[in-house]
Amino acid sequence: MNGHAKKPSTGTTISERRTEKNRTITRETTTIRTKSPSKATDSHTGIKLGRDEGRREKARSPAQPVAATTKPETVEKPWTPQATLLSHTSAPLASRISMPPLASLAPLSLQPQPLAELSLEKQEAAIIEDLLFVFMGTEGQYIRYVDSYHPLEEKERLLGPSFRIAPGLDPSLRDLATSMLKMATHYIALECFIEVQSREEYGAVNQALCAAVRKLLKDYLILIAQLEHQLLTNPEFTLHILNLHTKPTSHMMFQLYTLACEVLKENGLIGDELDDELDDTDDFENILESLKEGKDKGGALAGKKVCKGGSVLRLITRRLESMSGDPAARTLLTTVLREASRPYMTMLNEWLHHGGIRDPHGEFLIREQKSIKREELDRDYTDAYWEKRYAIRKDDVPPQLEGVKDKVLLAGKYLNVVRECGGVDMSKEVKDMPKTFDDPRFLDNVNSAYAFANSSLLNLLLTTHALPARLQSLKHYFFLDRSDFFSYFLELGNSELKKPAKHVNIGKLQSLLDIVLRQPGSVAAEDPFKEDVKVQMNEIGLTNWLMKIVNTAGLDQDAPDGGLGYTPATVQSNSSLSEDKDIVGFDALVLDYAVPFPLSLVVSRVTLTRYQLLFRYLLSLRHLETLLVNSWTDHTRALSWRRKSGNAKIELWKRRAWTLRARMLVFVQQLLYYCTAEVIEPNWQSLMARLKPVDEEAEKNTSGFPSPSRQVKRTVDELMQDHVDFLATCLQECMLTNSKLLRINSKVIATCTMFANFTATLSRYLAAADPELSKPRSASETTSGTTSAHTSSNTQYDPARLDKMIEILYKYESNFTRHLRILLEALNYLAATETAVFMSLCARLSTATEGLPGGGSTGGIP
Repeated sequence: MNGHAKKPSTGTTISERRTEKNRTITRETTTIRTKSPSKATDSHTGIKLGRDEGRREKARSPAQPVAATTKPETVEKPWTPQATLLSHTSAPLASRISMPPLASLAPLSLQPQPLAELSLEKQEAAIIEDLLFVFMGTEGQYIRYVDSYHPLEEKERLLGPSFRIAPGLDPSLRDLATSMLKMATHYIALECFIEVQSREEYGAVNQALCAAVRKLLKDYLILIAQLEHQLLTNPEFTLHILNLHTKPTSHMMFQLYTLACEVLKENGLIGDELDDELDDTDDFENILESLKEGKDKGGALAGKKVCKGGSVLRLITRRLESMSGDPAARTLLTTVLREASRPYMTMLNEWLHHGGIRDPHGEFLIREQKSIKREELDRDYTDAYWEKRYAIRKDDVPPQLEGVKDKVLLAGKYLNVVRECGGVDMSKEVKDMPKTFDDPRFLDNVNSAYAFANSSLLNLLLTTHALPARLQSLKHYFFLDRSDFFSYFLELGNSELKKPAKHVNIGKLQSLLDIVLRQPGSVAAEDPFKEDVKVQMNEIGLTNWLMKIVNTAGLDQDAPDGGLGYTPATVQSNSSLSEDKDIVGFDALVLDYAVPFPLSLVVSRVTLTRYQLLFRYLLSLRHLETLLVNSWTDHTRALSWRRKSGNAKIELWKRRAWTLRARMLVFVQQLLYYCTAEVIEPNWQSLMARLKPVDEEAEKNTSGFPSPSRQVKRTVDELMQDHVDFLATCLQECMLTNSKLLRINSKVIATCTMFANFTATLSRYLAAADPELSKPRSASETTSGTTSAHTSSNTQYDPARLDKMIEILYKYESNFTRHLRILLEALNYLAATETAVFMSLCARLSTATEGLPGGGSTGGIP
């Protein structure tokens, strides 16, 4: 029993000893881990003890806490900077690695020894090493960014960081190092400039500029590598030597940095936001153009004008001019300009030699509006295809092209037309073209391309498409110079043209015109272009149409008062507008003419409208002349006019009526002769004379294209302008561009038309007023064939008709005389102040105020 009792006590003693031993081991393990956790981890014993501790600590009772009190750990968090990939940008060679963390964020254990504790030699070595790091855009140990710099902000990186040097550096070394830090600022700013300006939205010229700067920065980095090699191999390499080696490069970096800042300011990326005075006219047009093409003009650059293309070249040229006194800067900027202009010159050569625009970024000096198409020429009343399809971006013209920008525009426009017509093989590559602005053949290239394009289009218009023959055809139809076919057409369509314009059968008139044009022996029968003539009806009267054109287009040439006291042309009475509702076919008839491309550039819809105005005016005079001639026929055939009455008042009234009809006929004939023989024909001959030298020159030139050195004597635009001037002169001298002359002349013509149409009524009045004509006639008079529809045997005698006839005739005489006198006064005034050609018209129309030539009082055969 005793032995059994002792065993547990012994076991208890042993277990207590083990417990103490465990506690002692725990204390040792805790002490060791606190002092050096790395050693405990590395050594085999420490690992074993740690494992034993882990197992035994699990078995430890909660009531038995660890005796040793652990101190709070002072271990610093590990500094683990990480690099990430950035998202893609449209810049082709932009860095996709994130910015390194700032050196100021590094832990204290990584901080260098203070400069004050280093000797002068060690200070210099440390600063040289830091400078080489800073020159490559990386912070050094003692040279770091200022606290206010945030490298994640694009605007601050574009301006470049400022640096601070750690305290304790020798003052002489500090001054020398500070003077070299500007080059590091410029390098970092240029690196960011390249990444930003290489984006797609800034265009090919900016990308070429960035490529040139990147090439220069590569040479800069080579220099830094060479300087580092000197530092490692040359013990005599000092900070002063480093400064001497970097002086020329620092000047180069300053010039590039200044140029980059100017470009960035133009783009609004740096500088005050209030200084961005942007002219968004061109951008507004580009937005409209993109909307018409179905493209999205959104994005960060929407509504803001970007400095690209010619604007960048202008900035470089301006900078080059301002630095012309610095040979190094001039050489550098010349190189940059040469490289940046290469894509621009590629676009320029494509435009000059092929008439095409390859400008996806909208940076070329020529803007193309693709929404204006050739198919719209038939409906284009504003010459938009020729004037607006291609236009100059005035703010984006490089200084090198400022003097020849019009030639550049015309050369491409001409070649574009030739290319669309297949007149020249544009697939041939033009070799030996200048690639840069500083090429001595640059201007010769523009001039020769302009001469070639001009001669090509002239040859296409005058020879291939027979422009003179087309103009001659237009003259036949619209100016009625050989109007035998047209007189026949008016006779055939007389019954249809008497109807109101709304009820006229245009198809019937077109059939009649086709029959007349194909009539054998007619002038138009041999015309190869007769199929292009069409008949139309314009429900607006000629006078109202001209007044609207004059008021809208600003063609009214009146003086403020003119001394005549008439109301302005803008005042339109309701009666004049209501008259157009009842306009007859004769007054609404107008011809249309189909002109194929490219002749439609010369005979555009605008110029064809001028032809139509002149045609309607000449047609109205011809029709009025026909009415007056028919009135003369009635006067000579009707018994009431031919038989001599016993009443002296009636005979006097007849003579007055004949005189008035003769005066009106003289007025119309003289006016018609003046418009055709003294206005249209001389100006037409002058136009043809200007075309002949070009035509003959084109015929003699078998190749059709001039040599590059050939001087341009005649241009397509001059030809087009001559044609427009011819029509404008005809309209002006025919009194169709002056609102006062239009109103006065229309009143005179309206009076003559009313009198001619009133002849039948006057014949009935005359028969009723003459007692002898109102008596029943004998059988011999009935069978003699002299009866007239205007004098019937049933006409009753009315003595009051004579007074009414005299009153009506007096009104016609007074209105015609008064309006004619006013017209002559206006013509005399304008002949003395504006157009001398009106003098001959005044002399011709003055005969109508005194009666017929020779003083006769009776009408004769016209």
